[in-house]
Amino acid sequence: MSNELLDIDPIDLQFPFELKKQISSSLYLANKTDDYVAFKVKTTNPKKYCVRPNTGVVLPRSSSEVLVTMQAQKEAPADMQCKDKFLLQCVVASPGATAKEVTPEMAPRFSVDRLEPQENSSEEQLKRESKRSQSGGGIPFMYVLLVGLIGLILGYIMKRT
Repeated sequence: MSNELLDIDPIDLQFPFELKKQISSSLYLANKTDDYVAFKVKTTNPKKYCVRPNTGVVLPRSSSEVLVTMQAQKEAPADMQCKDKFLLQCVVASPGATAKEVTPEMAPRFSVDRLEPQENSSEEQLKRESKRSQSGGGIPFMYVLLVGLIGLILGYIMKRT
């Protein structure tokens, strides 16, 4: 996933679930501009996740790693479904900016990307693959219709000449 300032990889955070075990997943932010880019990562469940660093600055044409750690869980989530979300906010910062300069006052200028963690269970992967195969996966109908229409028009023109 990318926005105008940062490329984000991966777009889905994977946490292979294990009871009573802390699990980490890395998020890579690549600055594709010649500007310093300040970022802030938020989550809908701050007690469950630790994000380090949760604010920072990515230097021009470089990248930064953010480590998201899911705290040890005492019980498995219902149906292994994870409803937690992450919000990545970023803004162009002044040249030479540091993480200490990322302040709440910058918030109105931040652009936004949403990241959603996925439980890495075979059940979830099967559901995603099933959705993909149900969504068509072939040539889009409008494309076929357009090619057919062009063929009819060309056939008509060639027949007249």
